[in-house]
Amino acid sequence: MTSDAGRAAEKVARQSYGKLIAFLAARSRDVPAAEDALSDALAAALRVWPERGIPDNPESWLLTAARRNLIQAARRRTVRDNASGTIALAVEEAEQRMNDARNADFSDERLKLLFVCTHPAIDQSVHTPLMLQTVLGIDAKTIAQAFVISPDAMSQRLVRAKAKIRDAGIPFTIPERQILTERLADVLSAIYAAYGLGWDGLDGEGDNRTGLTDEAIWLGRALMTILPEEPEVIGLLSLMLYCEARRHARRDGDGVYIPLEEQDTGLWNEIMMAEADALLRKAGTFDRFGPFQCQAAIQSVHATRRRTGTIDWKALVTLYRALIAMKPTLGSEVSHAAVIGRVDGAAPAIALLNGLEQRGIANYQPYWAVRAHLLADLGESDAAAEAYRIAIGLSDSPAVRTFLTGKLRAVISRSA
Repeated sequence: MTSDAGRAAEKVARQSYGKLIAFLAARSRDVPAAEDALSDALAAALRVWPERGIPDNPESWLLTAARRNLIQAARRRTVRDNASGTIALAVEEAEQRMNDARNADFSDERLKLLFVCTHPAIDQSVHTPLMLQTVLGIDAKTIAQAFVISPDAMSQRLVRAKAKIRDAGIPFTIPERQILTERLADVLSAIYAAYGLGWDGLDGEGDNRTGLTDEAIWLGRALMTILPEEPEVIGLLSLMLYCEARRHARRDGDGVYIPLEEQDTGLWNEIMMAEADALLRKAGTFDRFGPFQCQAAIQSVHATRRRTGTIDWKALVTLYRALIAMKPTLGSEVSHAAVIGRVDGAAPAIALLNGLEQRGIANYQPYWAVRAHLLADLGESDAAAEAYRIAIGLSDSPAVRTFLTGKLRAVISRSA
């Protein structure tokens, strides 16, 4: 029972963390207090559930326990402007709602919290990290790795941002349309960053991040319900669905990573692909082409291989150039170089890689993997082998490391 209770607590924490935090914070107006209350509730679950059994609705049990923790914490401390009374009343309102059986499936406030995290009172550089932690429960260390800064620095930024939400009294509401669209780009970036972390988790890491892909897609769908005519929202959902449709084709029977162009299209989810196609067409009717639509269009070019058996590499070159013009990132630059290698050969592609900002590439694994492949095509075996070794060392994925190790052995074999 002890292990079962632990797994149940871990599962509900993983699946419902953001939903619980958003619901509690929307009523207490205090994200750190909500996090502390939920953390204590999870600790209580690990003590109580092994003895009394796992509750029928673990999510509601945790919310009730966390709500009580909020009330007790508010009563224990003196908060300026008599805020403790406000907090107690707010969470007591939540108690009444939770005691009503009709509200066992409590409202999901995550969209509100997403927009709280992008309030102009909060430094823009922390918008996406803040959303990743508060809405999706991603730890500061993982976020720090994604943003290439130290975990301590990231933790300090997040703590300051959460305090700002509380101290500035930022309202937990979905903004009016004009303000909403001004904050939309940051919200979309956070949702896609969450999807990317979950997508990386599909390659075999044991860190329970794979559920993030479902969460990100849910957020994309929820956002589209309030912005049904915003092409970038539609484009983001299309992009995620194209990627998600290929989930079961990414590895072979032995768990080895399979590159996109080599995947068995028969393993792709045709229903999900069709929805992504339809969404991309819908986004195109608004005559406003943005970076998420462009990335979805890139994926659609790959997706057409399921019907044609070929990839239009020249179309990909055009789309990557458009993406770089709209939103230049290291990822888009490296992907552009990889596609140029297919169309114009390895030499001009290597020249593009050589022109990238050196400081940014040192720890960027895709750069070294692409560089290794291009150098191997040029017959520069020693340089290719070294690049493969760097790429292997930078990869957190066992599946990707196994794939790259096979490439490294092939290069060494050819040069022997």
